[in-house]
Amino acid sequence: MSDITELLGKSQTGDFDAADQLFSALYPELRIVARSRLRGTGDQVGIETTSLVHESFLRLVDSKSLKPESRSHFLAYASKVMRSVIIDLVREAQAIRRGGGKQDFTINTLVAESIAAQTPDEEEVLFVNDALRRLYEIDERMGQVVEMRYFGGLNDREIAEALAITVRTVGRDWEKARMFLHTMLKP
Repeated sequence: MSDITELLGKSQTGDFDAADQLFSALYPELRIVARSRLRGTGDQVGIETTSLVHESFLRLVDSKSLKPESRSHFLAYASKVMRSVIIDLVREAQAIRRGGGKQDFTINTLVAESIAAQTPDEEEVLFVNDALRRLYEIDERMGQVVEMRYFGGLNDREIAEALAITVRTVGRDWEKARMFLHTMLKP
């Protein structure tokens, strides 16, 4: 990880060779995160795994405040950037269509078991993003757990490592956040 941290630092100072090496070293992990987020969405989001990885990596390299402490920390940050890319694309697609009918979205008790296998549509992604923004205002850590799990596809162990908390705490935060989201997204 020290090599990756060093490469990231060099790439942020404009060293293109370091950025290339960093991209090569992290490309497989970034593809896994992107693939988990885009799994089954087809053309609904309007981006494929490779494009999402490349767009996210460009944003990551441009970020001057990124100081990863571990590979999991970096992947957690990457999932946040991927969320940003996906939300931007969904909003752009909706702006092009000039609205359309707003659909209600209900999150139920099966979400915890099936969230990784869901195929979110554009409306769902935007509803969850808005609810997530409100959740961050209430409890930032719960917001991070939802973001890493829903948008990043990370499991409880990876989230716990990235946030420096226990797996059990991640589970409790996920359950509380799920109840909050259920209330927020109720029709």
